Amino acid sequence: MDKKFYRIISSVSVINILLSVILIAFMFYYNKIIASISLIILLYVLLSEYFGIKKKQLELDRYLENLFFNVDKASKSVLAKMPIPAVVLNSKGEILWYNSSYAQAFNENEEIKKLIKRYLSSKIDDRKNQIEFNGKYYSVLKIDSQLKRKKGEDLSCTLLFLDNTEYIQLKKSLVYDRPVVGHIIIDNYEEAMMAIEDIKKAVISSEIEKKLSEWASSIKAFMKKYDDDKYLIIFKEEGLKNLEENKFEILDKVREIGEDIKIPLTLSIGIGADAGDFLALNEYASSALDLALGRGGDQAVIKRGDKISFYGGRTQAVEKRTKVKARVIAHAIRELIKESSTIFIMGHNFMDFDSLGAAIGMYRACMSLDKKAYIILDKSNVAIDELVKKIQSTKGYEDLFIKSSEVKNMVDQNSLLIVVDTHRPSYLTYPEIVDIVDRIVVIDHHRRGKEFIDKALLVYLEPYASSACELVTEILQYIADKIDLKTVEAEALMAGIAVDTKNFTFRTGSRTFEAASFLRRKGADTTSVKQLFQNDLASYVIKSSIVKSAEILDNGIAIAISPANANNLIIAQAADELLTIKGVQASFVLLKREEDVAISGRSLGDINVQVILEKLGGGGHLTVAGAQVKKPIEEVLQDLKNAIKEYFEEEGEDK
Repeated sequence: MDKKFYRIISSVSVINILLSVILIAFMFYYNKIIASISLIILLYVLLSEYFGIKKKQLELDRYLENLFFNVDKASKSVLAKMPIPAVVLNSKGEILWYNSSYAQAFNENEEIKKLIKRYLSSKIDDRKNQIEFNGKYYSVLKIDSQLKRKKGEDLSCTLLFLDNTEYIQLKKSLVYDRPVVGHIIIDNYEEAMMAIEDIKKAVISSEIEKKLSEWASSIKAFMKKYDDDKYLIIFKEEGLKNLEENKFEILDKVREIGEDIKIPLTLSIGIGADAGDFLALNEYASSALDLALGRGGDQAVIKRGDKISFYGGRTQAVEKRTKVKARVIAHAIRELIKESSTIFIMGHNFMDFDSLGAAIGMYRACMSLDKKAYIILDKSNVAIDELVKKIQSTKGYEDLFIKSSEVKNMVDQNSLLIVVDTHRPSYLTYPEIVDIVDRIVVIDHHRRGKEFIDKALLVYLEPYASSACELVTEILQYIADKIDLKTVEAEALMAGIAVDTKNFTFRTGSRTFEAASFLRRKGADTTSVKQLFQNDLASYVIKSSIVKSAEILDNGIAIAISPANANNLIIAQAADELLTIKGVQASFVLLKREEDVAISGRSLGDINVQVILEKLGGGGHLTVAGAQVKKPIEEVLQDLKNAIKEYFEEEGEDK
């Protein structure tokens, strides 16, 4: 039956109808004529009620239809005269109608039609989106249509373009007007002034200040000198954007002054940005400057919260001639050792001669102060096997090495951890120890990276040093009077220096030779040290095959993939060997290990292998760097080539 009829019936008293039907049924039992007449009357009443309600419904529909038609006409009139650009589109994104404001703003421009189609085709969760056209910014409000046209074609939507140009410009101006704080220090200033004739000191100092003043003026910055070699600078975010675009060219200008007087003279800049107050900005700037100095200077570091950007860093760290800092650090370490119950010494994973030699040196420092110390070494590797065997066969070193699994049960609140030859927690043999031990000392010579052991009580990080062994050797000279350094310990330290300097040919300063001289006096035999580096015939063949298979790129970089039976020592030696080839300025050798891919990078100095390998999560120095990447070797090789390409693009060189 008709559904409308049921709706009508529901509007009448059901009880009355039921009673009438029951009464008529009884009447059929007694008198069929009267019952039939009653039934006819009941049906007439029901039909009359049905047609009456239907008529009222039709009148209501006509009323509502007229009402909505008038409202729709009014809304269309308002939409047409509205000062906001509006356009109606079909399901294909084609324009069906637009108002006069739309015509004035966009004038049937094909570009805006493409933007609208692109906007409609993109999957956007919210209904607002930003469109830039002809120097103006519009927030697009999308209103989906549920109506149908007479032909049955769905209308897609109506778009309203809200002009947000003033808001966007105000927002940009607020961003560009945000304050930025920076700290500037002239690297090696004291040493440079000592080497200059008195008559030229004022000239050089004024030349530096002139360059810095012109630079500060170009970015509309306030700069204040608060020490002979230190400056505070405050400016706007807009100026920082300009500095990033020209890659802090002030670094080159100051470096040129040093080149003119034949003395290394560079800048380190730390900048804090994107913080809510000046206290936080100053903290960011100080942290950025520490990072720049820790990476060797001659660079600018920008810290925006957790985001850090690096610029410059093209030159070697300048060696500091004074040993005052080494003496101060030695005294501080001595006090920490004396206050400690148990000392743990740890190097980086896959220990090399420098890491193990520095650890042995710090072990002797602890023993000289009558404190028990242990070197954490889970297992040896081919690079240090000979040295480890020599140490273990020497009387008095039987319990020197312990495994990382033993540490947890030995740690107490007065334990001390000395980390050597690395400052990255992830590079440690046992990274979890950083969370277990509260008192930590870091001794390292690598340029500081983003990852760092932040909770360290004492950090001795000097990128100018050739090796961690050089730093430890200097500490040993001040940590105790006439320290009793054993021959095997002196040779371990000498081996670390020799390896990292390629037998005193790379990154070698006057202090490097002074450290070697001290070790020689303590009994280090250079012949015995040389024997630690000897390879067997099989290793030599592997190294030769790596060199033979190397690919030399157009920019003077050699890349080689080593066979699986190689090791860290072999790939490092192969990378060194590749530098002896004419035309090769830098080399990278890759080795697939069980869990990752090791990369050994070497350079003659013109190419910064540290910056390249930092892009892959590694680090090191300008001439010596490494990385450990947990990816298939094919992907690592492609990532390395991409990093090399980016490096030369950033340096502005033609590949």
